[in-house]
Amino acid sequence: MPRLPDLDALQLLVAVADTGSLGKAAARAGISQPSASARMATLERRLGVKLLERTPSGSRLTSAGAVVTDWARRVLEQAEALMEGAEALRTHADERLAVAASLTIAEHLVPKWLIELRQLRPATRVGLTVANSHQVVAALRASEVDLGFVEGPWVPRDLHSVAVGRDRLAVVVAPAHPWARLRQPLTAAQLAAEPLLLREPGSGTRDVLEAALSGHDGPAVPLLELGATAPLRSAALSGTGPAVLSVLAVAEDVAAGRLVEVPVAEEVALKRTLRAVWPRGRELSDAAGWLVQVARGRA
Repeated sequence: MPRLPDLDALQLLVAVADTGSLGKAAARAGISQPSASARMATLERRLGVKLLERTPSGSRLTSAGAVVTDWARRVLEQAEALMEGAEALRTHADERLAVAASLTIAEHLVPKWLIELRQLRPATRVGLTVANSHQVVAALRASEVDLGFVEGPWVPRDLHSVAVGRDRLAVVVAPAHPWARLRQPLTAAQLAAEPLLLREPGSGTRDVLEAALSGHDGPAVPLLELGATAPLRSAALSGTGPAVLSVLAVAEDVAAGRLVEVPVAEEVALKRTLRAVWPRGRELSDAAGWLVQVARGRA
């Protein structure tokens, strides 16, 4: 596997695009101009693409450099989200806010929520537990966490809930799978009869699918049943069989053609609401209230 670009080099490239000068970009990064030039040369060699045109009046991006810079911004945003999420996973006794989130929400939404929360309330410390929706509910009932985020079709009566978003499950297959060439949407009966790659019982994803197929005695015995999304996605990519996963988890693979989303009939209800939940009768702390508002896009 080729070596990945250095994040510092990508930050420097973005700084060149923002300032219009390698010298100014070097000053922003706190390094000398010769060091910045060497860092850019190394990045160009690693990518095999000429990124900068160096002229007596300064440096400017090539057309390829402009495209790479756009990609670099996205990589840096994801790197920042990774660091925020990793920090939240480091739990300590003196944390102000303990949160449990179901896997899809924790992987794809919580990191950006935490970045925004940090900007609004820099002093707030968040500890994050990643679990399936049933485990999130259990943690709230045991007072192990202050706030939960779930994605199933149900909310127990002893919990208060607020919708924070919408999601949809997608049936995805490798391009060589026969379902990739179906001309008619899958019916509930067809989906229920096919062994699938599935999340474990208790996950919001599994609950939604079982509810959608309840009229056909639920899904068939799974090909593979796991408590994580990534290995199921990998199995689908390898052609093992169809997977039913959140569109948040497979959107990039579908856009790139590595996976094909199979259309399903309207009778197959695979949409779901993402919710913040906490025990009834318990007031949210200021920090928890702010996080809920951030998640709802109302902060």
